[in-house]
Amino acid sequence: MYPEYLVAPMREELTRVGFTELKDADAVTAAIESEGTVFVMVNSVCGCAAANARPAARMAAANAKHPDKLVTVFAGMEKEAVDKARNYMLPYPPSSPSMALFKDGKLVHIIERYQIEGRPAQMIADNLIDAFEQYC
Repeated sequence: MYPEYLVAPMREELTRVGFTELKDADAVTAAIESEGTVFVMVNSVCGCAAANARPAARMAAANAKHPDKLVTVFAGMEKEAVDKARNYMLPYPPSSPSMALFKDGKLVHIIERYQIEGRPAQMIADNLIDAFEQYC
């Protein structure tokens, strides 16, 4: 667990553009199992989250066609919520940061940490936007 003052700006990077924080397992279940499309960002304190993942998520969320819901869980903070979100992402292994798109409760697209590290934010955003165009 990290001190809240440390992660607050990292949370705010996403919430200020419309992401809703999910802080417990019930909130994750309600969001992912809802009708429509849900984009889940597993946020993290690591450098690739700061330089690549969060900027990409913000860019993709600004696309004209985007998911019905934008939600986030924070690795290293709300363990129950993160574990529940990762359970929905199986068979993919736990990864932070990571991003997943669900449609009507089914996983339809995922980006794992290894696909985020070392890639420019715009490349990751373009990948997400392609998925949004296809599924949203």
